[in-house]
Amino acid sequence: MLNAIITERARREFARAMQFENGGAPQLHPGDSQKLPLLYIHIPFCEKLCPYCSFHRVLFERTLCRDYFSALRKEITLYKKAGYRFSGIYVGGGTPTVMIEELEDTLALAGECFPIREISVETNPDHLTDRNIAVLKKAGVNRLSVGIQSFDDRLLRDMDRYEKYGSGEVIARRLSPVLGNFDTLNADMIFNFPSQNMQNLERDIDVLMSLGVDQITYYPLMISDSTRQVLREKFGQIDYRKEEQFYHRIAERLLPAYRLSSAWCFSKKEAMIDEYIVDYDEYAGIGSGSIGYLNGTCYANTFHIREYISRIDHDEMPIAAVRTFLLRDQMRYDFLMKLFGTKLDVRDFRTKYRGIFYRVLWPSILAFSLAGSLTYRAPCFHLTKQGRYTWVIMMREFFIAVNNFRDFFRAGQ
Repeated sequence: MLNAIITERARREFARAMQFENGGAPQLHPGDSQKLPLLYIHIPFCEKLCPYCSFHRVLFERTLCRDYFSALRKEITLYKKAGYRFSGIYVGGGTPTVMIEELEDTLALAGECFPIREISVETNPDHLTDRNIAVLKKAGVNRLSVGIQSFDDRLLRDMDRYEKYGSGEVIARRLSPVLGNFDTLNADMIFNFPSQNMQNLERDIDVLMSLGVDQITYYPLMISDSTRQVLREKFGQIDYRKEEQFYHRIAERLLPAYRLSSAWCFSKKEAMIDEYIVDYDEYAGIGSGSIGYLNGTCYANTFHIREYISRIDHDEMPIAAVRTFLLRDQMRYDFLMKLFGTKLDVRDFRTKYRGIFYRVLWPSILAFSLAGSLTYRAPCFHLTKQGRYTWVIMMREFFIAVNNFRDFFRAGQ
């Protein structure tokens, strides 16, 4: 009952938060934060589209993709001219490694423009070639995140991934030689796919443990409302009671061999994570459909790829939608994201918000503490075991709201 209430409340709140205004691109200026923001780079191209994916992605076209990468590099220079400095890069998609030479040139330019200390790149199992690995290492990539989802052949077929990437055994064989080439090799996995059962999950965890990957990110299924209908018709209703059972079993199996970097990310060592919003208070989003958060303003670039290229070619920021958050909304956002990383340092909040955060957040802190989700050990609030799943629920609903936002703007463009 409590989880259902949290789900419904989070769904309403995040739907409200993702109500952006069309156009009216803000004048983005570098902030005065001592910690440099992250640069998120979006590559929307995929050779084949997975039916459960709600991210901004399109089928790969070589000429269009090459023009797109050229525009990306121009957008990087626009941020450089505006005075921005970034310390980290996260390249997501889509499939960022779809044209490895173009990605190499883009990362090289970013490294020339900004004091980059860490780079994370997403890829797929069929791109784990010797040549691609060599290029990524030369480009300074610290963390490689591989979209696996499952090693179970039946699930891979349900996800339309079997013919593209091969069997679970083939994927595991591709993954194994990559270990040790990067500071962190992350395996992206999914739980609570409609046709998944506990036996599938246990086998997937067995494979992960035998491989010994550096990091495992176990996402709950997070799909937009329109995608949910497609999956329901093909595989049946998503069962959130099963989701909780899956999550607690994942944690039981992976801890203490791994430690929690977020409520659903398990790491063997300190490392970047897919949810860079935990470690970076601010981030710029470049590329079509990317989302940024700078100086209290959240913005999204146009989802229309040719329009994106055209606007960049005319030295225009390609922003299509904006939302400026009030101070109390910024605090709530920070509260959500920091605790997703399993703890919130009160000292940092006092410094950032001049001691007023308790006045705004005390109802939430009290409610989650009484519900058994939070505990306080000076100087931090920490998620409890139950609180970790509470935050999985809230972050699941947060990303569903983002996916619905993507669908809404794609439809309008």
